[in-house]
Amino acid sequence: MKLLEDKIKKDGLAVNEHILKVDSFINHQIDPMLMQEMGKDIAEHFKDRGITKIATIESSGIAPALMTAVAMDIPLIILKKQPSKILNQDLYQTVVTSFTKETNYELTLSKKYISDNDHVLIVDDFLANGEAATAALRLLRMSHATIAGFAVLIEKSFQPGREKLLSQGIEVYALARIAKMAENYIEFV
Repeated sequence: MKLLEDKIKKDGLAVNEHILKVDSFINHQIDPMLMQEMGKDIAEHFKDRGITKIATIESSGIAPALMTAVAMDIPLIILKKQPSKILNQDLYQTVVTSFTKETNYELTLSKKYISDNDHVLIVDDFLANGEAATAALRLLRMSHATIAGFAVLIEKSFQPGREKLLSQGIEVYALARIAKMAENYIEFV
């Protein structure tokens, strides 16, 4: 998506070969018009596929997932990073290793909002190593829901996330694919 690539070139910052700061328009501060356009683009790509729910991982995936859910007029479910202290028996749970934060956390999904009748599109902000995306797939498969695909705003194509998802038969749709990064340098696929 040229609109997103242009915004990354203008306002993004490649700190080094692994870290891209887009906090001025994607996560700490959100450009609502850009987010709305990205949601529409994802919705258009996945239209007519029988999708019943959008899923995302809190917190940076919420904005693009919500805009996609609005564009598709379907519910959004949020996979939480902390288990509920009172609802543990009503959750699907799995452990995720975060390379960004260098820690493990428990990802949870309420059984109340997902079923084997759901066909789910996962939407997130970044795809790099694919650990969070793979954990989201595990949770959704525990519920016996089917997966329509994985949509992401920014993919670091030089990392193994795409291959991990494709090897599981999951379609990956990325609005911006980065081939290479270095300090103050970004090259798109």
